[in-house]
Amino acid sequence: MQSAIVVFPGTNRERDAIVALERATGNKPHVVWHTDRTLPKVDLILLPGGFSYGDYLRTGAMAAHAPIMREVKARAAQGVRVWGICNGFQILCEAGLLPGILLRNKSLKFICKSVTLKVENTDSDFTRLCQKGQDLRAIIAHGDGNYFAEAEALKKLEYNGQVAFRYRENPNGSANDIAGIFNEKRNVLGMMPHPEDAIEVLHGSTDGKLLFDSVAHALAA
Repeated sequence: MQSAIVVFPGTNRERDAIVALERATGNKPHVVWHTDRTLPKVDLILLPGGFSYGDYLRTGAMAAHAPIMREVKARAAQGVRVWGICNGFQILCEAGLLPGILLRNKSLKFICKSVTLKVENTDSDFTRLCQKGQDLRAIIAHGDGNYFAEAEALKKLEYNGQVAFRYRENPNGSANDIAGIFNEKRNVLGMMPHPEDAIEVLHGSTDGKLLFDSVAHALAA
């Protein structure tokens, strides 16, 4: 399995993602700069966390229009797996690859803490090794993680099984306790918690390995 990590000015979780993907797949990911216009042939594209373009305008709003995102959209349309984590989730929403938007946390404060996620759907390459209803521990670190979508969009997400994860205890005000969602084809996943920071015992949880191992197993050549 081959993967690529897209880096924007202000990205700060790419090294964590590189380690997690390399351990899961045995292959070092390609690192692609935001001004590039092409991607190598890969099975997975990951948009990591951070503060792309300093979070000016809105989180992810400027990154969504970076040159590389045209190719990311094209690959997603072809069925390539695309995974956005934290700021990556915000970018995917701003780019129209996922519905809804991430607003300021309900507390209006930056939150960095361990949370428990409930796995809602295991019918995807990202969650296939999980069990429905399983609890996963991971870290959140965001100021704009409050997921919002209009009522009809939320109803559609629920009906289509596009909710990937929910918070057991909602830390940021997200609608329906949503922590992560898929697109309709389930080849695009966006989530606010950081599974790449839950792959070692020293992290306090190794639950994030389940997601990286799931996608590596599903896409293994």
